[in-house]
Amino acid sequence: MSLLTSLARLRALEQGIAQPVATVRHCHLSERPMVFIPLKLSGEAAAPLAAMLGTDRARPRLLVVTQPRNRDLRFAWAAELAGELLPYIEGFLADTETVERRNADPYERALDAPQLIVPNPAGVAFTRLLGRSTRFRRADGPYPVPEGVPLLGRWLTYLGERAAYPGSCLMISATEELARHWASGQSALEDANLAALLAWITTGPSDDAEDPLVWPPAGPATDPGFDAEVLAPAIESGSDERVTEALRTQLEPTWRLMWQSVDLLSGLPEAPGAGQRWEQDRGSFSGMAAHLAEGAPPQPRRDGAVAAAAKLARMERAQAAYDVQRAYDDPLIMAEYRLTGEAFAGEVIETVPDNTEGEGRSRKLRPLVVIKTDDPVRLAPGTSLGTPERRGQGAELVSAGEGLVTLKITKGMGRGKTAAPGAVPEVGERVCYTSLTGDFQGSPALPEAEATPWTHGGPPPEHVPDDEDAQEEWS
Repeated sequence: MSLLTSLARLRALEQGIAQPVATVRHCHLSERPMVFIPLKLSGEAAAPLAAMLGTDRARPRLLVVTQPRNRDLRFAWAAELAGELLPYIEGFLADTETVERRNADPYERALDAPQLIVPNPAGVAFTRLLGRSTRFRRADGPYPVPEGVPLLGRWLTYLGERAAYPGSCLMISATEELARHWASGQSALEDANLAALLAWITTGPSDDAEDPLVWPPAGPATDPGFDAEVLAPAIESGSDERVTEALRTQLEPTWRLMWQSVDLLSGLPEAPGAGQRWEQDRGSFSGMAAHLAEGAPPQPRRDGAVAAAAKLARMERAQAAYDVQRAYDDPLIMAEYRLTGEAFAGEVIETVPDNTEGEGRSRKLRPLVVIKTDDPVRLAPGTSLGTPERRGQGAELVSAGEGLVTLKITKGMGRGKTAAPGAVPEVGERVCYTSLTGDFQGSPALPEAEATPWTHGGPPPEHVPDDEDAQEEWS
């Protein structure tokens, strides 16, 4: 937790209302998101109990497993879920655009992509588990399931994995996104309670928000009191209507909270970086669709050593890019780096726009800028710098001390012998520079999977799904 976030939590506790910790929305919100609220049977890892989902807040769809320990009913429920989710997901594949790439063939990218919004991180984890328990199933063979269930499992697995990718918005958790934009006066663990977190943001803390009789848990786990006093007797009675109505009472309050969350987030202007990351999401989604169309097998249970290393490298680069974009898009986020000395803001008091380095043909234009700042600067001379005001520009720290910082601009000035108009900050202009830049270390050179060294298990066997893959102790 950063110093500013800690301060915001203390202020929220003092004032009795959550405090904003962002000025813009750092996630993309679809014009037609799919709200998905799953519930699972208590004591079971991946036994679905019910789900409420839909893109229209006035018309939620309720799916219920009336006898959740009955395997056939569970997969019939999964087939119903596939009937709701697959048309939604595949509906985004019709409209595409051609994307040209340097040193690579062009490809078709969907103009938009699906977005699942679940209440909390536990909902994301359960969705991934549900995908794992269904993607290896087949409509024929020893463990037959209804058509569409295996395809649903592959999409749920993909969306669950993408949710772990920094900055991705194909599947988001409502509590996580709300907590990224507002700081409540409660702990991070308590922020996982959707009703309690929304109460802090809208009206202030409320005892009712933590009362499961008023606001049932947002899932996927249900309240133990409800399980013992309502659900178990309803299941034992054998009445499907009784079970359905009991679960409806648990899901409808969360359904209202979910759309309230969407309204709160959509009230913030979208950050420029969120739109760029959504383009990457659309590209990833289109790649997954092409992968399925080519008849590729389901995702393996475990990645090989090379595939895992490549995935980790991509996620590390995505995390670094996400941190940079959030700071450049939002002065409140940048303020955290100013406190740690990784960024500084101030007023330009002197410039030398025609300063050069080198002699003869190697002479290069390197304008100097002197900035007066009250921020602590804990950066060494020679540190590469970037600035939100001129995002294509690069600079280098020359010296810092006694409230004065001298830097030289190294790129983003144009190709002429003099700097392009506006490339060099003017005296009196307020600027911000930071060591956070988009110049990341390149991805490591990894061997082909067939060349995996023996220290990492050697070449992995070819992934050929079989009937054994469908067997899970918990499914």
